[in-house]
Amino acid sequence: MAEKTAYSQAVNTGKYDKSSGLLGKYDNVRRCWEDATTALFLSPFLQGVTNRKTAAGQKLRVLDLGCGSADGYELLLSVPSPEENTITNGYVIEPGLLEQYVGLDINRDLLDMAEDIYGALPTHKFVEADLTHGLPPEITGEKSFDLYSTTYGTLSHFHDEQNAALIADIAKHAADGSIFVGDWLGRYSYEWQDLWGNPPDQEYFMDYRISYIYSEEERQDADIASFPLRLMTRQEILAVIDKAARQSGVTLEPLAFFDRSILIGRHMDTGDYNANCPKMRVKVNSLFEPHLRTDLSSLKIDHVPRAGYDKLNGFFDYFFASVNDAVACASLLFAGRKSAAEGMARAASENRSLAEAMQTMIATADALSAVNWVDARADFLEPLLGYCLRKLEMELQPGSGVGHGLVGIFQIRK
Repeated sequence: MAEKTAYSQAVNTGKYDKSSGLLGKYDNVRRCWEDATTALFLSPFLQGVTNRKTAAGQKLRVLDLGCGSADGYELLLSVPSPEENTITNGYVIEPGLLEQYVGLDINRDLLDMAEDIYGALPTHKFVEADLTHGLPPEITGEKSFDLYSTTYGTLSHFHDEQNAALIADIAKHAADGSIFVGDWLGRYSYEWQDLWGNPPDQEYFMDYRISYIYSEEERQDADIASFPLRLMTRQEILAVIDKAARQSGVTLEPLAFFDRSILIGRHMDTGDYNANCPKMRVKVNSLFEPHLRTDLSSLKIDHVPRAGYDKLNGFFDYFFASVNDAVACASLLFAGRKSAAEGMARAASENRSLAEAMQTMIATADALSAVNWVDARADFLEPLLGYCLRKLEMELQPGSGVGHGLVGIFQIRK
C-alpha cells in the first residue's frame, strides 16, 4: 500500500523519532499546541468516563486505532483534569487508573517503535491490523473499551463506507457511555486552498505528501512518497456517523467538534497545496524553543482570499487579523511600549478571546519586568505568545473543517 511505503520512508529518515524541537514530526508545535488542543477538548468527556469507572471500582480500557508509535497513549497521559486548576497540575489518567491500552496499526515499522518504548508494560498491547475491514477478530473477541480513539487524520485513510462500517463495529463492541474520538483532515484548511474547488457533495481524496518532516532545502531533492487522504466537513462526518448508527442499531451522540491546526498545520510551511501560505509553523516552533528569540515581524499574515468563497474568506480574514493583532501587541511589549499595548487591548474588547490574550501578555510582561536572571522574552514571553495564539485558534474555530484536522467526539448510547 502507498500509505505503508510513505510512513516507512518517513520512519527511516529518523525524523519520526520522539524528540521535540524546531523540525520533525514531534516538533514544539506538536507537543505544545496540537496535542494540547486535543487534550483540552477531550478533557471533560474523558473525565466523565473515568469518574464513572472509578466510582464502580474499575479501571480504564483504551483502544487506539491507527496508533503509530503509541502517539495516542502519550496524548492521553497529557489530558488535564477539568476538576483541577493549572497549578495543581492534575491529569485525568493518573498512575494506576489504566487497565489496558491496545494500539492497532497497519505499519509494522511504527508498531516496532511502539513495542520498543512501551512493549514491556503489562498494560500495553500492540496489534498489526488493517482497519479497512473493520475491527479485527483480536479486538471483537475482547471485552469492551471505554475510549475508542483515533488521532491525526487516521480516519481520512478510508472511504466513507469503510469508516461507517468500522464505526458501526466500534458502536456494537462498546459499552453504554463509551467515548469515540474520530479524527479526519479538514476539507477547507487554508493549507490546501488550491483544493477547495472540489465538489462538496462528493468524496474527495487529496494526494498527501509527508514533505513537512524535511527542511526546505531537503524538500527540493527528496523523493517523497504520497498517498490519498479524505478531506471532510462536519456535515460529511455526521452523515458517516448516521450511517454507522443505522448499521449498528446504536446511538452515537455528538458531544463536540473542533478544528485543530488552523494556523500551524503541517503544510503551511511547505506550500505544496497553496503557494500563498504564510510559513507559520517554523516561526511558532521558534516561539516555543528555549533560549531563542523570534523575529515577530515574520509572524505577520497577509491573507490571500479565494474568489467565490465569501464565508470561508470571512472566517480567515477575522482569524488571521486576530493573530496579527496579538503579535502586534506582543511586539509593543517587547519594545517597552506598555501603554500602547494596553490601548490595543482596550480597542479589542469586542473580540473577547483576543482581548483576554492581550491582557494576559501585558500582565505577565509586567510581572516579569524585574526578572534579570533569565531571558524573560525568549523563555517566558515568547512561549506565552504561542499559547495566546493557540487560545485564539481554540476559541475562534467553528469545528467545521477549516483546520488541518477536524475532530468529532461522540458518546455511545445503548
